[in-house]
Amino acid sequence: MTDEYCFIPETVLEKLEKQQYRLAGHHSAVKTCTWLKHSLKGEGVCYKNQFYGITSHQCLQCTPSTIWCNLKCIFCWRSASWYNKEGMECKVDEPKEIVDAMIEQQRKLLAGYNKHDKVPEEKYLDAMQPKHAAISLSGEPTLYPRISELLEEFHSRGMTTFLVTNGTNPDVLENLSTLPTQLYVTLIAPTKESFEKTARPSTENTWENVMRTLEILPELKTRQVIRLTLVPEYNMIEPKKYAELFLKSQAHFLEPKGFMSVGDARKRLPYEQMPRFPKILKFSEQIIEGTDLKIIDSKEDSAVTLIAKEDYPWRRNLYQKT
Repeated sequence: MTDEYCFIPETVLEKLEKQQYRLAGHHSAVKTCTWLKHSLKGEGVCYKNQFYGITSHQCLQCTPSTIWCNLKCIFCWRSASWYNKEGMECKVDEPKEIVDAMIEQQRKLLAGYNKHDKVPEEKYLDAMQPKHAAISLSGEPTLYPRISELLEEFHSRGMTTFLVTNGTNPDVLENLSTLPTQLYVTLIAPTKESFEKTARPSTENTWENVMRTLEILPELKTRQVIRLTLVPEYNMIEPKKYAELFLKSQAHFLEPKGFMSVGDARKRLPYEQMPRFPKILKFSEQIIEGTDLKIIDSKEDSAVTLIAKEDYPWRRNLYQKT
């Protein structure tokens, strides 16, 4: 651990700012989601709104670890996620300071949207008071050493949280003193061979660590989702293995989603390789075949389905305990 703050180099920050990222402290960032803007104008909502009940125009898409990640996933569209493969072995910002800065920067990004003729003033004012934190923007959030305190800070403000992790840090998850409202684990591939081909890890034992994460999920008493970001010829294979791993995890939901050919992903994967909804639906049907799982929801424009053993009555109410 050094006495110097973790920071984003100026050259990287300049690129991020052009992409409408905004720095929140030394190492955290926010970026407004396309669906937030659509929601403000009454032009649709994020699939997470449909599936789980978040309010799209009050969602804070954020990260405490903008350029720190131990994987280089072939489908990743985040420009800065791979910049630093090491952990955050440096001084970090206080959770309260991070959340204050995130909300401030979100408000700056939204400034002026109330002038749009499709944006009601009341909805705009609601958006200036975010109610949900999607900790998923870039990097691997469990590398931020005070992630439990960050979750607690969000919750103390009446906000719900989705923590999205690649599952390679099971010790961090096992020792969370505050759990997120919903824990997302991205299962990058169904086998070690396809994982290494798709995730391209920069640290050792990552597949084994992901398997350990699946083992400890039943101990974590919060809502849980296993997410698949599917790429034909890489990890859109062996549907039965996905079903086996999901059932082993005892997570509540399985979310197969097609990768999107946007951002930096376009440098590695052609647009034509992006699986459309019919392919995702067919693959989802192959996953559930011969099991007691069922497809309980889907959103065609996001190329995503939602799989579970049952359609839980609480799934669209983030304030209701499982």
